[in-house]
Amino acid sequence: MVTAPASQPEAAIELEIGGMTCASCANRIERKLNKLPGVTATVNYATEKAKVTAASPDLDPHTLIAAVEEAGYTAALPTSGPADGSGADDEQARPDRELVALRQRLWVSVALTVPVIALAMIPALQFTYWQWASLTLAAPVIVWGAWPFHTAAWTNLRHGAATMDTLVSVGTLAALAWSIYALFWGTAGQPGMTHGFELTVSPSDGAGNIYLEVAAGVTMFVLAGRYFEKQSKRQAGAALRALLELGAKEVAVLRNGTETQIPIAELQVGDSFVVRPGEKIATDGVIITGNSAVDASMLTGESLPVEVSEGDAVTGATVNAGGRLIVRATRVGSDTQLARMAQLVEDAQSGKAQVQRLADRISGIFVPIVIAIAVAVLGGWIGAGFPLSAAFTAAVAVLIIACPCALGLATPTALLVGTGRGAQLGILIKGPEVLESIRAVDTIVLDKTGTVTTGTMTLHDIVTAPDVSSDDVLRLAG
Repeated sequence: MVTAPASQPEAAIELEIGGMTCASCANRIERKLNKLPGVTATVNYATEKAKVTAASPDLDPHTLIAAVEEAGYTAALPTSGPADGSGADDEQARPDRELVALRQRLWVSVALTVPVIALAMIPALQFTYWQWASLTLAAPVIVWGAWPFHTAAWTNLRHGAATMDTLVSVGTLAALAWSIYALFWGTAGQPGMTHGFELTVSPSDGAGNIYLEVAAGVTMFVLAGRYFEKQSKRQAGAALRALLELGAKEVAVLRNGTETQIPIAELQVGDSFVVRPGEKIATDGVIITGNSAVDASMLTGESLPVEVSEGDAVTGATVNAGGRLIVRATRVGSDTQLARMAQLVEDAQSGKAQVQRLADRISGIFVPIVIAIAVAVLGGWIGAGFPLSAAFTAAVAVLIIACPCALGLATPTALLVGTGRGAQLGILIKGPEVLESIRAVDTIVLDKTGTVTTGTMTLHDIVTAPDVSSDDVLRLAG
């Protein structure tokens, strides 16, 4: 008889990832972590987190952090879990420095880019030396406004990788460089030069054209996309904060027969605490003294309060709707039902649906393919006998057109917002793969009707004996 060796328990580690700018970054980190022996990792760009499962429980988290940093990004262990509600208010109130900096960069870019686009697209506005004014306005946008893209592209280049930022950086800088060449060494800088608005394309050497409005416009629109993406991720994270807000902040603990108000974080298993009528129950526990009715609608969906008495279990964050209760805490912190609900929401936002994995795989090879196409276009135009300047213009056009990274952004953001919005409406989704498979559902079975009511009791009909008035029945019932 052969006895199978006992399986080693797996270690689950969560990391907060910094420096990701597109889905291909997440794909690259994921591949880097999965190369470590015995490690299975999933990196979510929308939540900026990595969930790592290791075959050995002794895996050092610093090994994972070093692997992420070797790929050119930052990683850190979470400072607090979703069950720790003490910092929820601070997180809500604390401004996101990255979001604020992104907003400032966006508004400055909008103010400078709109006149540049107007000058280039409307010939009536093209005064003498307008092209030099365009250069003055567009240069700060392309250099300073797009600086996050340039730094990210340089970091990835040093690690032998290319991301969506590479397309934005190369495309905008190439357009700026060509415009400077055309202005100083071509014919574009001559007085009276104009840009006509035409829907047709005619071959030229490109030395009489500038592309400042294209480079500045792409920078402005990609910055806007990054800003709204960052904002939507922050708003979706409000689902966890909303769940944590349901819990009590302070609790009246009985110690030596005296009530003492303490923060909820200091409550321990075995402590007895008082719950007065109208107060939230601080944590999961068992009633020691008292009889009451508890509103557990946030947990069960039932609109009617449930009668409870000595020996009954109660759940934290539910509301005491009746008499005074004394409860003994049985679970605190991350072990409570509320914390588990919050963890469920976070797991749903951190996971990946099949469609997201497909988008990640495509975005991982998208950038190299685009760069290869741009090089092929450059060679093709030169081989066809066109001037070098015209060939370079066509290659830059390919890079600029491919700049927006909606492919890797739309899917994770949609899943993040969907699960977050569901949690705010009381619908807990176990994972993104569940959200994706709902499209095939044709029948929904409910175990009780209380979860689909409006939560308000309504009188629909009165049935009386033949000689009894319905008004009399209402009067007596009242």
